[in-house]
Amino acid sequence: MTIETPSYFLYFGRTFVIESTPDGGLAGSLLNWDTGEFEPAHEPIQKVLFATSDSDISALSRERFVQRTERIRQELTGDGPIFALYETIDSIHAQAKAENRRITDEELDLISSIQRRTFAMWEDELARRAAGEPPSFTVRRKR
Repeated sequence: MTIETPSYFLYFGRTFVIESTPDGGLAGSLLNWDTGEFEPAHEPIQKVLFATSDSDISALSRERFVQRTERIRQELTGDGPIFALYETIDSIHAQAKAENRRITDEELDLISSIQRRTFAMWEDELARRAAGEPPSFTVRRKR
């Protein structure tokens, strides 16, 4: 079986990615709801690759993967520019609700743009940490 990597999934409510390893194998990473970080998780690989009609496992495009990951991360709080951007998304939703209307297409585009930006900011932060640098922000779950 050949799999295109990276491949993106929703696995029991969390985002999951499968990537190729340098030796030609596969590695999985599952989003941790408490930290916002992807952690190694190889057990789900077989489950997602061979899932048939399980509603708890579904393939995602990269864009949907980013959106879903950022919606989950938006449930976290902390200090720093990432969380200010999440507040911007919250404000857009609150304004639409206050006006008793749906989110406009322009607002959806803005939200998607912010989510792509925050996803990239997380990736940069995690790369910095992997290189041994200290965290530039703290994370905790909203109460």
